Amino acid sequence: MIRIDESLRPADLRPAIARMWERSAEKIRDLEKTWNAEDGSPVFTLRGRYTARGWTDWTQGFQFGSAILQFDATGERSFLDLGRERTYARMAPHVTHMGVHDHGFNNVSTWGALRRLALEGRYEPAGCERELCELALKASGAVQARRWTRTADGGGFVYSFNGPHSLFADTMRTLRVMALAHRLGHALLEEGDRPSSLLERVVLHARTTARFAVFQGRGRDAWDERGRVAHESLFDTVDGSYRCPGTQQGYSPFTTWTRGQAWVLLGFAEQLEFMETVRDAELEPFGGRAEIVRFMLEAARAAASHYVHATPVDGVPYWDTGAPGLAALPRHREQPADPFNEHEPVDSSAAAIAAQGLLRLGRWLELQGEAEDGRLLFQGGLTVARTLLAPPYLSEDRAHQGLLLHAVYHRPNGWDYVPPGRKVPCGESAQWGDYHLRELALQVQRLADLGPYYTFFGPGDAR
Repeated sequence: MIRIDESLRPADLRPAIARMWERSAEKIRDLEKTWNAEDGSPVFTLRGRYTARGWTDWTQGFQFGSAILQFDATGERSFLDLGRERTYARMAPHVTHMGVHDHGFNNVSTWGALRRLALEGRYEPAGCERELCELALKASGAVQARRWTRTADGGGFVYSFNGPHSLFADTMRTLRVMALAHRLGHALLEEGDRPSSLLERVVLHARTTARFAVFQGRGRDAWDERGRVAHESLFDTVDGSYRCPGTQQGYSPFTTWTRGQAWVLLGFAEQLEFMETVRDAELEPFGGRAEIVRFMLEAARAAASHYVHATPVDGVPYWDTGAPGLAALPRHREQPADPFNEHEPVDSSAAAIAAQGLLRLGRWLELQGEAEDGRLLFQGGLTVARTLLAPPYLSEDRAHQGLLLHAVYHRPNGWDYVPPGRKVPCGESAQWGDYHLRELALQVQRLADLGPYYTFFGPGDAR
């Protein structure tokens, strides 16, 4: 269980955050200097150098979005110029990518970040630059929404790259592109010019995820433990009925792949924040505000509670809560995670994602008047952030291109590098881990400096 430091404050992390941005600048410049675009998107490191892995091209936005975050945090214009140029030159194919569910990763991290900075007055967009970003987000949201499977209960979900039968836990965080597109007044036009509401698809996908991917301890099956998350949920494409849990990157359908749990935690927390900006009348056709907030909050709280209780004291989880080698580490939850153990790898990228989710959910609860629960979750997020902003997780080796060490990509497929003399992967980084550490640091930095609260949708009129 995470040993939450209730005395920690965002300002206490300022020195560590400043040090991280120094290391981050070096890593971004090094990768930009050495990466060959013809190799595809950089995904994870091998012996400290970024390499590609052609599964789906879902990490390009993290690469260029990292430069935009670097500018956001430090004001160094060269990183904004880099992020802008790379977004306009290379991200257009991701806007209309019909084969993936990852639009919220690639396009909100780039086009969305540039729009947000423009809205915040951080730079003056040239010509119709803001309109270009908004057009890209509208198109991306509609393309993601088109990947739609209807379920037997009248709902539906954005299906994964595996096909129409497959709902991934990850997609909870990519829904933000549909939310943005809706905020920009867009809808998906289908056959016969029939409009489909992007807000409706955000709500229905979230409801399906909450119902089938997040367990609530109500005896649904023999392993129904509250807050456990199934990476994949499988449906019959003929009648839309639910079949069973599954997994691609976890140990089994009946254990919790911790990065999937982190995506769910952060995704629901962000959607709770977004719903605060949506008018009651817009939500009424989809069940109304009270019902939507109820199921989102239930899922977010369950995932957060499970993460806090199932994770070692420093806040960094092992890659799957049911990984078989954990039997050889019987007290692993009662001590700091050991990235150099001989039995199972940790996943620091899951920690970076989950920490942001804990901060957002905790703050949201506090604003709703749930001060005690909210404060504990918020302090848990700060505690995890402190762990990640220092060795052995923060990379201080200038020869290593990664920023956040000890991330895991795909343990079942054996894609992660195992150093000589070791038995499990360690010491490597992933684009999403590096990006989410930067995003986490930016969030805490803004809280410490009492700056504008960082959200994917940026400033605007609330309901």
